[in-house]
Amino acid sequence: MTAVVLPFATPGLPSSQALQQLATELPDSCERLTYVRRMTEEAANKVLDLVDTARDGAEQVRRQGEDLSEMLQRQALSPDLTLERARSMLKLCAAYAATAAGFAQREKDIHAEIMQAQDFQDLSGQVINKVVKMLQQAEAPLNELVGSVAAPAAAEVAAASAEELAGVQTPDKALQQDDVDDLLASMGF
Repeated sequence: MTAVVLPFATPGLPSSQALQQLATELPDSCERLTYVRRMTEEAANKVLDLVDTARDGAEQVRRQGEDLSEMLQRQALSPDLTLERARSMLKLCAAYAATAAGFAQREKDIHAEIMQAQDFQDLSGQVINKVVKMLQQAEAPLNELVGSVAAPAAAEVAAASAEELAGVQTPDKALQQDDVDDLLASMGF
């Protein structure tokens, strides 16, 4: 059997050491991807919570604005608008303006928090890129290794099967479909 050279391995390392290196890197890669998944999930949950909070605040300001608008229109059309009623309406407008300003500030803060919740993205992108690169480098050598191991094994099984099939087959000695399927499955087909 020929030695398999793994491109991500240190030059000069035998393939068994290169495979050992890969075997030690895979658990770390899995741990890194689990970390990225957890960070992504936490950020998504935080963003969804912030959006829910913002929607509730927006709905409250919308309702107050509609109510105030309707009241102002009714009062503006009223023939008996007094100075006292006009002052009362101005107070309501001032209160609504303060509510709207507070809402705008909360929205600004929520948007900043949403942006901060996405800070993991750069780190997670780096981790994912590193793991993908390692896996891409390992794919071809592993396929080659599997192919070199599977080819002799398949040839040995085929030779053994040919010997078993020599001669006249009787129904009790013939291979059944399940036996053929098991044989193919054991060879990876």
